[in-house]
This record gives sequence, C-alpha cells and structure tokens, in this order.
Amino acid sequence: MISNDDGIWAPGLLALARAIAEIADKLWICAPDRERSAISHALTMGLPLRAEKTAFRGIEAEAWSVSGTPSDCVKLALEELLPERPDIVLSGINRGPNLGTDVIYSGTVAAAAEGAFAGIPAIAVSTGSYDPSDYEPAARVAAKLASQVATRGLPEGVVLNVNVPDGFNSGKVAVTRLGVQRYNNIFERRVDPRGRPYYWLSGDPDTPPSDDGLDTEAIRTGAVSITPLRFDATCRRTADMLKEWDIRL
Repeated sequence: MISNDDGIWAPGLLALARAIAEIADKLWICAPDRERSAISHALTMGLPLRAEKTAFRGIEAEAWSVSGTPSDCVKLALEELLPERPDIVLSGINRGPNLGTDVIYSGTVAAAAEGAFAGIPAIAVSTGSYDPSDYEPAARVAAKLASQVATRGLPEGVVLNVNVPDGFNSGKVAVTRLGVQRYNNIFERRVDPRGRPYYWLSGDPDTPPSDDGLDTEAIRTGAVSITPLRFDATCRRTADMLKEWDIRL
C-alpha cells in the first residue's frame, strides 16, 4: 500500500506506484486529495472523512483520494477500505528530504509510521532535493528495499526512513542515525494591505555538523541514507535517574 503527504497526484507518488506495481501482486493507493506537507501525525477528529475512488492511467492499482491527513489515509485504508492486509506500507516519494529532526514534522514519515503502528513493515522515501530533476532513482531504491523487506521483514514497529540524493547513480548506501536539521531565517515577516503584520514560514537549511554516521552527512556526500526509526521516545537513562529521586507525594 502506498500513501504520501504531497497529494495523490504528486509526481513522486506516481513514480513510486509505477515502480512498485512492477513487483507487487496487488497494489493499493490511499493518499490525501491535496498537499498535506509538515502535518506530522495529525488526525481528523471533528469532521467527516471522504474517500473517493480514483484511477491511474497505466498503473494497475485500487486507489482512493481522501479528504484528510496522511495518517488519516493509512488508518482509514487499513481499517476500512482495503479488502485485505498489505504486506508493506510505503510513503512517498516526498519532494524534498526528511532528515534529522524534520522526521518529527513529516507527514511522509507519519504515514509510514501508521503502518508500523499496525504491525506492518513500513518505508518512507524522500528525495534529497526540493526541486528534484527525476523521481526514478528514488523509485528504484524504494522498489529494491521493498523487495528486501518483503523477503526479510523488519522488527515490529520499525520504519525505514530513506532519503535518496537527486540524480542518484553512485551506488553508495549508508545506514545512518538521525542528525539535527536546523534552518536560517525560518519566519519571514510581512504586512498585509491593512498594515497588520503576519508571518510566513520559510527559511533555508543550515549546514549540519559533519559526522559520518548522520543521515544529513550521507545525503551531502551523495549516498542513499537509510535510517531505521522506532517511535518509542522514552529516555530510559533519565527514567532510571528519576527512580532515584525523592518524589513521594
């Protein structure tokens, strides 16, 4: 099953669907009806969700366009729309990287995580450029990884977060850990016609520290970055420390 956060007609999703359709016995697509980038794990609680059947020319798949978030799409698909449980959930191909702490905000990663939460192996795939020249290299990487995951499996609850450099052809692959992605001038202040200020989220990625083990460094050096993510955010060292405190009430 494929989802994304760039919307069901995004070129990255179409490239991924074509690549996966060549290796899958069945393919389902359930994605937002419009772009839902940086919406993280948000769910629609106070409004109805609408799922419209759609079709992709040249791709044999059962597909739905959903009036919700990426997490909505995967949950709705797994619990209501799909006739059977998929072997793997893929999300992407995102336009632009999902590196370091950006995975917290990413709708692409959140869609894959919903699959992992349901006990299904999951992969999130992104390009290393916000203006990719071609989604096909990332699609090839995704298909190769999907085949490996289908054969070998993943530990329950794990998402593979994959970032592919634009125009990737070096063959270099790095298994990485999350870096820290920071931005410069993240808010642009503007004034509306009535003289009232407002703020537009923007900014450019800062150059991260160089470290061979980080996902940000792998992309910088032209390698595919594969980071296994688990969403248990418990800091066990701090938990052990807190047990030693006198916090009796």
